[in-house]
Amino acid sequence: MPELGLVGFGRWGKLIFRDLRALGASVHVAVPSETSRAAAIEAGATSACGQASDLPDVDGYVVAVPTNFHAQCIEPLMGRGKPIFIEKPLTDDPVSAWRIAGENPDRVFVMDKWRYHPGILKLSELARSGALGEIRAVRTYRLGWGNPHKDVDAAWILLPHDFSIAQDILGYLPELDTVLVQHKDLKGHDLTVRLKDHLTGVSVTCEISTLHPGNKRSVVVIGSTAVAQLADSYDDRVLFAAIGDDKGTQEIRVDTKMPLLAELEAFIAHAKGGPAPKSSAQEGAVTVQRIAEARALAGWT
Repeated sequence: MPELGLVGFGRWGKLIFRDLRALGASVHVAVPSETSRAAAIEAGATSACGQASDLPDVDGYVVAVPTNFHAQCIEPLMGRGKPIFIEKPLTDDPVSAWRIAGENPDRVFVMDKWRYHPGILKLSELARSGALGEIRAVRTYRLGWGNPHKDVDAAWILLPHDFSIAQDILGYLPELDTVLVQHKDLKGHDLTVRLKDHLTGVSVTCEISTLHPGNKRSVVVIGSTAVAQLADSYDDRVLFAAIGDDKGTQEIRVDTKMPLLAELEAFIAHAKGGPAPKSSAQEGAVTVQRIAEARALAGWT
């Protein structure tokens, strides 16, 4: 049975704990609140302590705390020589992100669950197989209502998802090109970011907002000969249409395995000696850098 440490037992941490236990892991929890520690023990935690540094030496560690505590919680675990899976983004500032990536290039990984989404995996497969021709653009929409994370704004919460999707489809993250702020009064809520590879012309456009009462999660990959789309995060199919073909849209069925479970399964396999999870610390640091650049250009600093 794999033995793991989990830092955090909040809204998302409890879901991670649930899936780790479902995958057969023994889980030691670190959380400051005495009430939360009691709740973790009641839920089946092997042990509970107050902070990351008090966790026992186990096979690996998962960190799911508010974004502005990421670096603080990773650092006491880095010297243990065990893999660390940190909830996205890696940190909320480039300096700490690059430091962690530099010191732990093969030990720290980012929990980018969308890189395990069956629909995104299918889009990546179509892009790399040449089924869409030469890739011209990736467009993402992540629109919803409100931000439950009080420590950071929408850019830090929403953009990591879409940047990780672009990373998976293209194999890299292009440079920042432009940002569009709908209105200065909407600071922290509504932003469109465009990345561009000026050598190939490939662009990535990400529209995020916490001001849409109706949720929208969609990814479109535009190629020279065809277009593919995951129209909703819970869809069990990818839409495919050839440009200039009047046969209409085809539906490509995909699995419905939940991405969180899939990424935790990958991390447990790695902790037992298997291949590394997706989203290295280096890739995580690039994401943090791009977000910081976009926020600065938008005047969100």
